[in-house]
Amino acid sequence: MDGIITGDDGVNRCFWAGSDPLYRRYHDEEWGRPVADDRRLFEKLCLEGFQSGLAWITILRKRQNFRAAFADFDIRAVAAFTDADVERLVNDAGIVRHRGKIASTINNARRALDLQAEAGSLAAFIWRFEPDPASRPAVFTLKDIQPKTTESTALSKELRKRGWSFVGPTTVHAFMQAMGLVNDHLEGCDIRAAVEKDRAVFVRPR
Repeated sequence: MDGIITGDDGVNRCFWAGSDPLYRRYHDEEWGRPVADDRRLFEKLCLEGFQSGLAWITILRKRQNFRAAFADFDIRAVAAFTDADVERLVNDAGIVRHRGKIASTINNARRALDLQAEAGSLAAFIWRFEPDPASRPAVFTLKDIQPKTTESTALSKELRKRGWSFVGPTTVHAFMQAMGLVNDHLEGCDIRAAVEKDRAVFVRPR
């Protein structure tokens, strides 16, 4: 089927998973599985910002370095980072040393604390933007892939209104795909049904 590749392990996957074992594992075990943990949601939003202009596999290979550098993306801890931490991170060869994105991550941690106070949790706020199932294609194929959606544009707008940065509609759409707000595994991908099952039993945070 279009957009599907069959690995040497016999598994049919979305084309982007390729043959890299790390990427395959991410595709099979993480991408599209619904997430309600604030720390992991915050991490993914930040890493999507760092990924802008780069391949996701580049970030994935550095993910453990990012976690070490940013206190495992503990929101309160990152919000307390100082100018000295910015300099430390700019000189950390294990991550993407982009000063603007580093500063943005710290800023976004502070904005995330505000949002937790406002909505109860980051998860509760983000899951408000899950698309209505009726608006989704019954069969998801290559032609249905798009860089942004009405929902990602709306979430991006609300985050930016609250002072977040590096959260444009395309970045937010990639985040929503990864965190399971949509199931964009292609028809014919062996993982699609498992993700759909996870989403069916997932308790949406309120």
